[in-house]
Amino acid sequence: MTYCVAIKLEEGLVFASDSRTNAGVDQVSTYSKMHTFETEGERLFMVLTAGNLATTQAVINRLKREMEEGIEGSFGDASHMSEAAEYLGRVNREEQEKHSEALSKSGIAAEATLIIGGQIRNDEPEIYRVYPQGNYITTSTHTPFLQIGESKYGKPILDRIVTPETGLGDAARCALVSIDSTIRSNVTVGPPIEVFVYEAGSFAFEHYLCLEADNDYLRSLTHAWDENIRKAFQELPRFDWEATRNRKRRGTLYHTRSDDEDRKSSR
Repeated sequence: MTYCVAIKLEEGLVFASDSRTNAGVDQVSTYSKMHTFETEGERLFMVLTAGNLATTQAVINRLKREMEEGIEGSFGDASHMSEAAEYLGRVNREEQEKHSEALSKSGIAAEATLIIGGQIRNDEPEIYRVYPQGNYITTSTHTPFLQIGESKYGKPILDRIVTPETGLGDAARCALVSIDSTIRSNVTVGPPIEVFVYEAGSFAFEHYLCLEADNDYLRSLTHAWDENIRKAFQELPRFDWEATRNRKRRGTLYHTRSDDEDRKSSR
């Protein structure tokens, strides 16, 4: 299993992913799910992957090869991010079809889901989620993020915090908390956690982090989140019946003590 998230903001893009692909009693495998493609100063792409590992590796290898060879319609040839998403969908579908029949006989799905984000010169930064069938969706004003993999545990914090106006730093921290929340609830998602923050118009891979489980910043972030969420919970408004119940308890305690004193004095 995996979990990846991409966020589109007015200031740029944020990408984050875990690195666990298999978790069992005696086997844990880790592979990076974050893959970069660029033509310096002209175009930059980030691809996040989830699904069958053989399929995603075949897709990534083909993307790199065709970009290097200057194949028509590849990343190096796309004029808009939507064209890059369409190309990625086609490659993903074709690579799945190569292996789907053989894998299906073993009960293994060849499907892969991907996120592509980035920027092409004279175009705005964009992110797209590409489905196994080759079609894709993008973000909206109300939902400026996309997820793939084990997404349900990390979605609530994104829904509450992230808007298009959110700063890059805050969005990156939110993405980390989203992944940490997922790791807490699902053992098949795990570190290292990769984070990439892209500033719109920079066409540069400048803000990249790979955080192991014992990373000092990741540990301090997790601790701060845990403590503050507990504190916020304790400060939630109480029910009316709780106040009545507490008064009854105090009254019972008072009467009990008075009865004890009366018994002592009668002796």
